[in-house]
Amino acid sequence: MHGDLHVYAAQPGPVPAVPRQLPASPAVFTGRMSELAALDHALIATTPGGRESAAVLISAIGGVGGIGKTWLALAWAHRNLHRFPHGQLFVDLQGFSPSGRPVEAADAVRGFLHSLGADPDGLPSGLDALSALYRSSVAGRRMLIVLDNAATAEQVVPLLPGSPTCTVLVTGRTTLPTLIDRYGAHHLQLDVLTHDEARELLTTRLDQRAEADPEATGELIGLCGRHPLALAIIARQAITRPRVPLAELAVELGDLALEVLDHDTDPAGSLPAVLSWSLRHFTGRQRRAFALLGIAPGPDIGLPAAYRLLGLSPADARRVLRVLEDSSLLDRRPDGRYSMHDLVRAYAASIAHHSLPEPVRRAASDRIVDFYLHTAHTAERLLNPHREPIRPVPGSRSRPPTGHADALDWLEVHHPHLLAAQRTAASLGRHEAVWRLAWALSTFHQRREHHHDALAVWQGAAEAASHLPDPAAGTIARERLGRAHAELGRHEEAVRLLHQALDLAGRHDDRTQQAHAHRVLTRVWEIRNDHQRALVHAREALRLFRDLAEPAWVANALNSVGWFSAHLGDHGTARDHCRQALEVYRHHSSASGVADTLHSLGYIDFLSGNHHDAISHYRQALAVYRDLGYSIPAAGTLHDLGHSHLGLGQRDETRAVWNEALELYRQQGHRTAADRVRRQLDKLLSAGHDATI
Repeated sequence: MHGDLHVYAAQPGPVPAVPRQLPASPAVFTGRMSELAALDHALIATTPGGRESAAVLISAIGGVGGIGKTWLALAWAHRNLHRFPHGQLFVDLQGFSPSGRPVEAADAVRGFLHSLGADPDGLPSGLDALSALYRSSVAGRRMLIVLDNAATAEQVVPLLPGSPTCTVLVTGRTTLPTLIDRYGAHHLQLDVLTHDEARELLTTRLDQRAEADPEATGELIGLCGRHPLALAIIARQAITRPRVPLAELAVELGDLALEVLDHDTDPAGSLPAVLSWSLRHFTGRQRRAFALLGIAPGPDIGLPAAYRLLGLSPADARRVLRVLEDSSLLDRRPDGRYSMHDLVRAYAASIAHHSLPEPVRRAASDRIVDFYLHTAHTAERLLNPHREPIRPVPGSRSRPPTGHADALDWLEVHHPHLLAAQRTAASLGRHEAVWRLAWALSTFHQRREHHHDALAVWQGAAEAASHLPDPAAGTIARERLGRAHAELGRHEEAVRLLHQALDLAGRHDDRTQQAHAHRVLTRVWEIRNDHQRALVHAREALRLFRDLAEPAWVANALNSVGWFSAHLGDHGTARDHCRQALEVYRHHSSASGVADTLHSLGYIDFLSGNHHDAISHYRQALAVYRDLGYSIPAAGTLHDLGHSHLGLGQRDETRAVWNEALELYRQQGHRTAADRVRRQLDKLLSAGHDATI
C-alpha cells in the first residue's frame, strides 16, 4: 500500500423530525377529573400478564357540539407530553365546522408525512400507499396523534398508526362503530359539567362577580343546563358588558334562550350554529324527526310515543332514533326512554317552527296528544273501572297498560307528559282533548294527592268546557275544581264552585252531576271537620245514586254515611252502612272500594273498643292497598292500626307499624303527617307503661 491512510467517519442519516403540532392548552379548563382519569387509565392499561398491549391505544371522545371534547383532548395531551418524546401530531378533520367540507383522509396523511420530514414531491399518490408510508414513519416511536372533529371512520382509519407505541385521541360528535368494533377504541361519552364544575368555570372567568351574586350565578348555570359552550358564551357576554348585573343576564337568558347564545358574525361562538353543524349529514327524515322531538310534550319520550309522534313504523323510528343517538343529539335512558339537553331541544323546536310546514307539525302534535289521551284513558279505567267512561276517538292508537299495577306505573312515569300534552292540546284548540285529559288524570291525582296538578288541569278543562256543547263538562269541571281547592285549604272557593256545579246540574236536570257534587261536598266539609254537614251531603248523594241505579257510587255513598256516622258516635248506623258498602264493592270487584270500606270498619271497631276486630279489618285493608300500590292510604291505615295495637297494650307492634307509617310518609314527602307519627313514637318511648298516646 502506497500513500497516506485516510479515515472518514460515516455520514449521519437524517434526524427524524419531532413534530409539536398540538394547539395551545385551553386557557380556562375546569373539572372533568373523572374523564381525565379514564384517559390516564386507558393509557397505562396492560394485559392480564402485565405486558403492554400489542395494539395501538385509541380513545374516542364523543358528545354533542360545544360539550368540550377538543378541550378535554388538549388538556389531557398537554398534561401528558412527557409520555410522547417523539412528538405529537394534530389535525382538525372539520367533520363539523363552519366550512362544511370535511378534510379528506389523503390530505391529512400528506400533512402528517410532511411534518415527519418527508419530501412532499416524493409522496405517492394513492391513499393506501400514503397510509403505509405514514405507518412506517411512526413505527416504534412514542407519539400522540390527535384526530379532532372527525365525522366518519373513513376519515380516521387511514390515520391510525400500526405501532403500539403510539396513542391516538379521536374527537367527534358521532359514534364511530368501526373504531370500537375493529380497533378496540375506548369510547368516552362526554356529558354536561357537574354543578360544581359549572360554577368553577364561571367563577374562574368572572372572578368576584360570580362570587358576589351566587344566586344569579346559580340561575345562569341552570339556564345553561351546565353546557360548557353555553356557559363560556354567557361568561364572555358578562366580561364584555361589565356594567350589566348577572341577574339581568339571567333574566335575558330566561326570556330569549337561544337568541342570547347566538352570534351573527362568529359561528364558533354561537351555540345554534355549532349545533346546526351536526345536521349537515342528515337525511330529510332524520332532520324532521329531530325537529319533531323538540316539540314533543314532556321532559323525554318513550318508544311507543315516539312512533306516534314521528308517524313511522316501530322499525323505522328505531333506526332514526339510533342515528340521533349516535350523533350525540339524543340520550338513551333506561326503559327505552330518550331525552335531549334542554338547549338542544330548544334548537330542535326552533327548527320545527321555522323549517317544518304547519300541517306537518300539527299532524305530529295531534298524534302524540291522542296517544297520551287514550293510553291515560285506558289506565284510568283500570284504576277506577266503575267510573263513567269517556268515548275514545275512533281510530286512535294507544299503548294499553295490562293491569292495575301497570296502569299506575304508566301514569307515574308519564304524569309530566300528560300535563304537557294537555297544554299542547290547548294550544291547538282541541278543547275536548283538554277536558278529557283532566278527566283521565282524576283518579291518579286523587290517589297520589297531586292537588296542585289537579287544580291546574281542571282550570284548563273549565276553560275548554266553555267551548263544548255538553253542559255536563262545565259542571264536572267546577266540581273537580272545588275538590282541588278544598284539598288545598281554600274552603270558601271550594264551596262556591260546588254550589255553582249544583246549580248548573239542577238547571239541566242532571241528577248524576248533582249526586257527584254532593259527594264532593262531603269531602269539603270533612276537611273542615264538620262531620254533621258532611253527613247531610253524604245522605243526599246516597239518595240520588240509588235513584240512578249506580251501584258502585251507591257503595261509595254508603261508606261515606258510615264513616261520618262513626265520627258522630252512631256506631250501629255506621257499621250497617259500611257492611252494605263492602258487599256491593265485593260484588262488583272494586278492590280500592273494598280497601276503603275495610278501613272504615276498622275505625268503627276502634271507636267501639273492639280492637281485635279493628286490627283484622285494618290489616285486610292494608293488604289490598299494598297490592294496588296505594302507598298514601296504606300509610294512614298503618297509623290507625298502631292505635288499635296500643289499645291492647301491644307496644312493640305499635312501634313497628308506626315506624313503617313514618317511613312511608317520609317517602311521600308528607312532613306534617311524618312529624305527627314521630311525636307519637317519641311519646310511646317515654310513656313507660302508660298506654295513652
